[in-house]
Amino acid sequence: MLDVKDFTFFDKQNSFDFKGFLIKTISYWKWFVVGLIITFSIAHQVNVRKQKIYGIETTIAVKEENNPFFTSNTSLVFNWGGTSDKVQMISTTLKSRSHNELVVNKLEFFIDYMKKTKYFLQDVYGSVPFKVNIDKSQYQLLDQFVKVKMLSDNTYRLTVSFQSDKAEVIRYSDNKRTVVDVPVGEFSKVYRLGQVVNLPFLNWKLTPVNYEGENEREEISVRFNSFDNTVSVYKGLRVDIDEKAGSILKLSMEGTNKARMVDYLNETVNVLITRQLENKNKFAENTINFIDETLFKMEKELKTSGDNLKDFSKSNNIIDIEEGGLTYKNQLVTYDTQKDLVERKLAYLNTLKNYLKNSVDFSKLPAPTVVGIEEPNIVTNVSKLIDLSIRRTELAYSIKGEVYYERIDNEIQSVKKALLENANTLKTALQFDLNQVNQKIQGVEAEIGRLPENKLEWLNLSRKYDLSDNIYNTYLQKRSEASIVKAANLSDIQFIDPAKDVGSGLLGPKTSVNYVLAFFVGLLVPLVLVFFIFFISNSIQNIEDISSLTKLPLIGIVGVKHSETNLSVFERPKSALSESFRAIRSSLQFLYKKQSIEGTKTLMLTSSVSGEGKTFCSINIATVFALSEKKTIILGLDLRKPKIFDDFNIQNDVGAVNYLIGQKKLDEVIQHTHIPYLDVITSGPIPPNPSELIMGDSMKTMMEELKTKYDYIILDTPPVGLVSDALELAQFCDVSLYIVRQNFTKKEMLTLLNNRAKRGELNNVSIIFNGYENKAKYGVGYGYGYGYGYSYGYGYGSGYHEDEEPTGFFAKWKFRILRKLGLS
Repeated sequence: MLDVKDFTFFDKQNSFDFKGFLIKTISYWKWFVVGLIITFSIAHQVNVRKQKIYGIETTIAVKEENNPFFTSNTSLVFNWGGTSDKVQMISTTLKSRSHNELVVNKLEFFIDYMKKTKYFLQDVYGSVPFKVNIDKSQYQLLDQFVKVKMLSDNTYRLTVSFQSDKAEVIRYSDNKRTVVDVPVGEFSKVYRLGQVVNLPFLNWKLTPVNYEGENEREEISVRFNSFDNTVSVYKGLRVDIDEKAGSILKLSMEGTNKARMVDYLNETVNVLITRQLENKNKFAENTINFIDETLFKMEKELKTSGDNLKDFSKSNNIIDIEEGGLTYKNQLVTYDTQKDLVERKLAYLNTLKNYLKNSVDFSKLPAPTVVGIEEPNIVTNVSKLIDLSIRRTELAYSIKGEVYYERIDNEIQSVKKALLENANTLKTALQFDLNQVNQKIQGVEAEIGRLPENKLEWLNLSRKYDLSDNIYNTYLQKRSEASIVKAANLSDIQFIDPAKDVGSGLLGPKTSVNYVLAFFVGLLVPLVLVFFIFFISNSIQNIEDISSLTKLPLIGIVGVKHSETNLSVFERPKSALSESFRAIRSSLQFLYKKQSIEGTKTLMLTSSVSGEGKTFCSINIATVFALSEKKTIILGLDLRKPKIFDDFNIQNDVGAVNYLIGQKKLDEVIQHTHIPYLDVITSGPIPPNPSELIMGDSMKTMMEELKTKYDYIILDTPPVGLVSDALELAQFCDVSLYIVRQNFTKKEMLTLLNNRAKRGELNNVSIIFNGYENKAKYGVGYGYGYGYGYSYGYGYGSGYHEDEEPTGFFAKWKFRILRKLGLS
């Protein structure tokens, strides 16, 4: 049954071994070198292969430009409001589809000029010796390169490759697409600059431009793109409102061609200025159009009344007729002028009410002042309604149209409601004025009814002519005022800093940043991998792991062998590895002496699982005893996987199994080796019941006989973590050595070893740390500790044993440098 103490291992695992992690990290230094090489190579390729990205910007101001002709005496009044809402409106307009369609169409940015470089196609707009001029009513080849090669200053070769007999073309006047027949293969022909090219798939004319580039003869690829797709790209224009100055807008773009971005930014502002000024002049234009229509009608009336008056004058003495009726004439003209003014105001109000109720577009309303209405509320609300209607039209293709539609519609409804109330109020007052004027006119007409017939006719004719003339002159004055206001209008948008290529603006790729990033990534990725390996690794890494997991003594530390066989001590007796086994021999003799063991000493070597170096350690421990002229025998008792015979070039035909089953005598299974004083008993043929053979009396007999012949008996046993054979053999041994291999033995195996030792299943257990790589893995000077291992400290072992030069190019190079420096 497992005891609670068996789980102490899991408690100890909670603490992070930073020192072990650091040592582990240094041991994988090659990974970091490879990682840095890879990441720096990638960074270099990115820097070389990726096009340079530039940023270009321009700054504009939005403010209320007052018309210099707006005075207190100007009868044509405009009210445009402030800039608070206008800035946001302009920001939205700059990103709208309708606005960018105008800019793209004007600049013809649906045409690409590309040059093939080593790694990419480079946009060379603005740096080619020609310009493509197209007839937008004709079809052009869509989304396929047309190669242009300048042959001289005046001629070029046009080349197009067709994969099939059909090609898609586009007509930019209406963005219509169709398919035309083309020749399969390569079409090539020479043309002159300025010559019109009329082909089923291409209709253009190349005109020369001033170009001072070095490579005028380079091949340029021209491509016609989809108009809508091009507009979608430029809708990504960035517009930022200055936080400190709300009327300042900063427009910026990112791309590979600075000339293209400079032209687009400047042109998008110019188009915006033009459209904004056109909208601002809409009020005046509506008024002028209204006046022109009225003047056209008044000209006919004035001409008719003038002709009638002229005909009357020819047949009558005007001087006599005018005498006595001039006073009535002046009165009637005054009253008629007043009546006409009131009627025009009422007509305007009626038209305005019908327009507000039945129309949704109020951008064509004329100014109220054109008919003499100067009531501030009506004038202000009409101008505001026109402005709101224009702004709503601007949002037709806006990205944020839905949001602004709702807000503007609410404003329009509020203005309409207020305007209708103002109109009804004014209409009531005007109706009263009209009644008053009609009464005055009726009074004068009653008095002139007693005049002679010729005077009465003259009064009527001259009355109509004078009224038409006064109205005509009034409208002429109004039209002149509107024209002056329109001409004097200024745009509310002004350039502060137009876009310009000043040689800077590089955004990427940031070569230095890429290399710094590559450095950190090259270190981070291996570090994460090492951490992952360290975190999931459950194997013994160093001496600290052993001391933290068990209280059993560590009797020795054995490094990694560099010989081809397991006979490391015999083949290289002066090596550091041999010294580590001699140190183990000394420790064993101390243990035997401590236990007062006389005569033959027995030693058992076991481990947790196969592959931890039991056979290697058994052979070399036996060898150091034999080299000290002690009769030593190795007893191979790993009956399931016999190995010990290969290194001594002996056969495994007969061995311990043959003795245990009674087939052979002891002398018949003992085999002498080429190492003096060292004999071997191999395991022999693999039996079906190895555990039963070891538990039998014949095993005890064999051990007793061997003690009469040898000074040291070394038992090479199977892993105690897999089978129970070693536990059965523990009774025959004075000391048990448990082999722990670096980066191989699992930590929980030491917990099981602790349990077995506590229960007395293994006697006098000590641990050997095998396969320990210190200098080779963890750097100079760490040492094996306790005086064991490859070296005895800096220079202490020099001259006492052979230096073992490691294998591998980097390891050899490092070893030789350290040896020259006296650090190895």
